[in-house]
Amino acid sequence: MLRIIGGTARGTRILTPDTDKTRPTLDRVKESVFNILMPYITDTVVLDLFSGSGNLGIEALSRGASRAVFVDQSRKCINIINENLVKTKFTDKATVLNMEVSRAIKYLAEKGEKFDIVFMDPPYNMNFLAKTIQLLDDFDIISEDGIVACEHHEDEKAPEESGRLKKVRTRTYGDTLFSFYERV
Repeated sequence: MLRIIGGTARGTRILTPDTDKTRPTLDRVKESVFNILMPYITDTVVLDLFSGSGNLGIEALSRGASRAVFVDQSRKCINIINENLVKTKFTDKATVLNMEVSRAIKYLAEKGEKFDIVFMDPPYNMNFLAKTIQLLDDFDIISEDGIVACEHHEDEKAPEESGRLKKVRTRTYGDTLFSFYERV
């Protein structure tokens, strides 16, 4: 079972999907990523794509994000995200969308949404990484000073640039990498 490691919900254990299709971000990796993002989190609007348990978006809410949108196409994952939001008392700050990520990005763009921080943790080695980064730029849902944090396997190459998004750093945690993008 995962736990929230910082902020107002610190120590709360959250549920994870019982499936081999999701890989929750490990606490040590999550802590490192949030140490990088901490100066930017307060009062931000967060998008958590391929949400799984909602681990990253809920961590951001716990640390001061004002609102989060969670997207996953699995009904099982959506139910777990909703349960985790109840456990952490963040239901009033969350929107949960049960749809495929590319459809959700288009839907959010049509609603005029802009996000300050986007987390994405797509299934490894299925070519979702580059396509999703491109969609984020094509549909212009990243705020001007926005950051995209992508978890991916070392075998999957994260593009250096995609439209107005440029990779500014990569952190390695074993065979897991986090690539960070900013708008240029």
